[in-house]
Amino acid sequence: MKSYRLDPGSGLAGLTLQDRDEPEPGRGQVVVRIRANSIGFRDLMVLGGAYVLPVRPGVVPGCEGAGEVVAVGEDVTRVAPGDRVAATVFPRWLDGPFTRENAAQLGTTIDGVLTEYALLDEDGVVPIPEHLSFEEAAALPLAAVTAWNALTAGGAPRPGSTVLTLGSGAVSLFVLRFAKLGGARVIVTTSGAAKAERLRALGADEVINYRESPAWAEDVRALTGGRGVDRVIDATGPLTQSLKSVAPDGEVVFVGYSLSGAEGAKPVDPATLFMAGAVLRRVATGSRAHFLEMNRAVATHRLRPVIDRVFPFEQVPDAVAYCESGGGFGKVIISHA
Repeated sequence: MKSYRLDPGSGLAGLTLQDRDEPEPGRGQVVVRIRANSIGFRDLMVLGGAYVLPVRPGVVPGCEGAGEVVAVGEDVTRVAPGDRVAATVFPRWLDGPFTRENAAQLGTTIDGVLTEYALLDEDGVVPIPEHLSFEEAAALPLAAVTAWNALTAGGAPRPGSTVLTLGSGAVSLFVLRFAKLGGARVIVTTSGAAKAERLRALGADEVINYRESPAWAEDVRALTGGRGVDRVIDATGPLTQSLKSVAPDGEVVFVGYSLSGAEGAKPVDPATLFMAGAVLRRVATGSRAHFLEMNRAVATHRLRPVIDRVFPFEQVPDAVAYCESGGGFGKVIISHA
């Protein structure tokens, strides 16, 4: 089989496609023929040596993949050959709070899914909704599960509540879709008119251009009668404007951050944090239980992810370069077809 391998911190030069023996499943393991993958900002950080988790030299990269089970080991009961499944990003995180004990992640500390055949624990795969293609299902494990966790772990959005999500990245697009399913009013920030139109087409009630309004928290306050929003999903950092946008009894969900740019590593003023009067909650993707719960909603509403571009498996470096260029809208998919 062909499998990508990674020399961490070397960028695209450290990403190579190699020939490897097909894996054999041991007790409690399954072999999945990967049909599609997804890549994004997280993969850029891994390649650039800037990721929060350690990256094992020679690891198979990629944490988002979907395919079909082709072999199972002894004592496997959750799945059978022929089942369509997606991999969970943290295969040991089944339910409950995130802990160091379940922090092993595909594509960093353990082998991931940018490969033709992946050896996975049976607990590390979940069935995918029947209406989705493999390419669509591959968009779910990271961004969609993160969005679901961000929206629901602190209590699902109530009809009439207001959700603010930052940017038009993959997590924010899923937040928008899921929040609208719950009957929430959704405000989104973005960088330009073209993306704003697409966000409105997906159901955004209000869109704020953060380049035209650098102090966009003031716009959020104006749109909410001065009260602020019930929940902010912040996938960009820093947190200052999110804290200024949230209602006193609301919640800011901190999903991720970038160290690039002048504001990237700027600390939060303790006074701003105190005056917000809101809960600040960090989210690290989600558990198997989150994934299963989300899939039920996706299947019930026959939701389909927004896909930007599809690249063949042999062109993963081109897909990475495309992600680096920015400007996309939706998930970048790798197809094995």
